[in-house]
Amino acid sequence: MVVDDEDVICNILARRLGREGYFCTTANNGKEALSHFYKEKFSLIISDMKMPEMTGIELLQKVKAIDPKMRVIMVTAYPEIDLAVNAMRLGAYDFIIKPADLDLIVMSVKKALESKRLEEEIEAYHNRLEEMVEERTAKLQQAYRFLKKSHLDSVKVLAEAIDAKDPYTRGHSDRVKRMSLAIAKKMDFSEERLETLEYGALLHDIGKIGIKDEVLQKQGPLSNQEYQYIREHPMIGVKIVEGVEFFRDKIPMIRNHHEHYDGTGYPDGLAGEAIPLEARIINLPDAFDAMTSARPHRGVMPLQDVLGEIEKWKGKQFDPKVVEIFLREKIYKL
Repeated sequence: MVVDDEDVICNILARRLGREGYFCTTANNGKEALSHFYKEKFSLIISDMKMPEMTGIELLQKVKAIDPKMRVIMVTAYPEIDLAVNAMRLGAYDFIIKPADLDLIVMSVKKALESKRLEEEIEAYHNRLEEMVEERTAKLQQAYRFLKKSHLDSVKVLAEAIDAKDPYTRGHSDRVKRMSLAIAKKMDFSEERLETLEYGALLHDIGKIGIKDEVLQKQGPLSNQEYQYIREHPMIGVKIVEGVEFFRDKIPMIRNHHEHYDGTGYPDGLAGEAIPLEARIINLPDAFDAMTSARPHRGVMPLQDVLGEIEKWKGKQFDPKVVEIFLREKIYKL
């Protein structure tokens, strides 16, 4: 669009640019030009500075407010440095002094439109790049979710294999997992930490794979020697998983879920907060599920008796905070 209060200048510029293949609309002042701008789509505006009703500077401001990427070439017969500086500051692409050589204006137009084309190409490239990144990210997230599910499914199968060695505790690992996660959520664990706890709870007894069936399935109380043998399962579990990078952060739960809050547990005799919190959490559901499961040498303990035992051993075997949440939130009903 060519904007000038002199029709002769508008027509000369329009004809010259027409020979270059550009279609031009003309306007005699900024107000008329703005009306055209609202109704039509333009690639570039050539505007005089001094015009009635609305000056070129006012037109420049309004156009840039609507379309900051619009190329505007300012033309004036008054070569004042302040005008030029102000026009460029407001976003004018070029500033040409009248009387202007038509070839100079054509060159400025070509440069302005080429600059706009390159800018649009770069923007389209960036947009496509962003789309490609989003698509790739979505695919990676999908693959990661699939991989996590595969890991979890594999661990669940392994947990079921562990529980199958002892028919009296079938489903034990899954129940310990559900109760442990419920406690951890009340302790405001992050999603990432909950996920780690889920794997650790499922795998806490993996070392029992290395315990002889005749000991695990013994029809009666264990001897002291057999009990000491059973106590080796946390370290056996550590040896099983320590060579697998994925399980490295689950090792403290496998190793220390039989530590007691007062330091009388095994295998390391840790006490209080020296015991990893996840291991302290698993310890309580593990003990609760063992007490509420039928054994060959005893029947199922009544729930109230089990809860009484948990209260009794608070601060001794169990972390008091974990016990408080377990009882207050009735986690045992899960």
